[in-house]
Amino acid sequence: MLVLFETAAGYAIFKVLDESKLQEVDSLWKEFETPDKANKIVKLKHFEKFQDTTEALAAATALTEGKIGKSLKKVLKKVVAKEAHEQLAISDAKLGGVIKDKLNLSCVHSPAVAELMRGIRTQMESLITGLPPREISAMSLGLAHSLSRYKLKFSPDKVDTMIVQAISLLDELDKELNNYIMRCREWYGWHFPEVGKIITDNLAYCKSVRKIGARTNVATTDLSEYLTEEVEAEVKLAAEISMGTEVSEEDIDNIMHLCDQVIEITEYRTQLYDYLKNRMMAIAPNLTVMVGELVGARLISHAGSLLNLAKHPASTVQILGAEKALFRALKTRRDTPKYGLIYHASLVGQTSAKNKGKISRMLAAKASLAIRYDALGEDTNAEMGVENRAKLEVRLRHLEEKGIRRISGTGKAMAKADKYQHKRRRRKRKRRKKRWRRKLRMRKKRHWSLQQRKYVANTLWECLKYS
Repeated sequence: MLVLFETAAGYAIFKVLDESKLQEVDSLWKEFETPDKANKIVKLKHFEKFQDTTEALAAATALTEGKIGKSLKKVLKKVVAKEAHEQLAISDAKLGGVIKDKLNLSCVHSPAVAELMRGIRTQMESLITGLPPREISAMSLGLAHSLSRYKLKFSPDKVDTMIVQAISLLDELDKELNNYIMRCREWYGWHFPEVGKIITDNLAYCKSVRKIGARTNVATTDLSEYLTEEVEAEVKLAAEISMGTEVSEEDIDNIMHLCDQVIEITEYRTQLYDYLKNRMMAIAPNLTVMVGELVGARLISHAGSLLNLAKHPASTVQILGAEKALFRALKTRRDTPKYGLIYHASLVGQTSAKNKGKISRMLAAKASLAIRYDALGEDTNAEMGVENRAKLEVRLRHLEEKGIRRISGTGKAMAKADKYQHKRRRRKRKRRKKRWRRKLRMRKKRHWSLQQRKYVANTLWECLKYS
């Protein structure tokens, strides 16, 4: 019997010297306690070493998927095929079936074979000669890293991962900023409520509060760095007649710390947005021109990568992000959504409500072309995106002007053509209407009204009472 043993360094073929030992499955481990005992059970027949990590990764992925790799096929044809009468012990039954179908070799997989493999693994360093232990461990580590990257679909060259992470962080920062600013306004509003309505910009509000501190310091504080003269005068006037409560120094200190956090996060958000903008222009310039940095980044994030997004048709790109609404519409048999994430693009936003569906469809068609050009093309310029955007803007202008009627001038109102009907059909319709009217009149005569019924009932009652 021959044994196929897979290692990170290569494929090993062992010859079982004493097959009778395989009958005692429970005590087989004792035969591999020492290297001398192991050499009496199995002997190395052939070892096919991998040339590099790439070959090892290809072989490992083929094994995990239950396929025969090139290197394994080569070994089996070279060594095992010569002794076709021998059975081949393997660790994976699925792989055994594939080997049997393609190479017509008899394969064995049983508990005894699994125990034999475990024993060979414990004494691998002594059984496979000419392979230092340090080299085996280094190749094992390299293969483990490569296989993990392959399984996680992670590649160091896959730069659009940075876009996915950046847009996710940007969305989270926006949520956190909203919470922090709301808390800051509410907290400081107990002390100086009027300033919240006067200063509408959140960053200017936090910077002004950071500089003012307590309400009593407003008169002596110069806010011209953050506010205009009119707004500053209004703040100082409001401080004199403020209805806010008095707070301690400790409360003011905590509010100052919160303002610092808001200012820092806002500055970092600005930096992150610039980074995302540069990344998008470098990786997907045509898509960025078509739909903008944020919408483009969200589309890439939703699809998983730029390459995955390039595989989607235009109809999918159009409703990407509205999956819930789509399946709900299909379930209830109602109209499907016309747009998803693409709704936030500037071209769709500046369109009137009745034309949003048309523009989103056209924009999705052009955007899908831009995505494929960015993902699979060699050029890194945005000429195609600029050209397609100009075409869409012309089309949008035409759609917006199409429904406008001119009252004066050379332009004529849009003609309303009446539906053509034959004279006979008109006569038939008129007769039908007359018939229905006659029937309705007869029904009204047959059925008395409530007042008529009451009158007849009262009259009959009076007659019966005096009779």
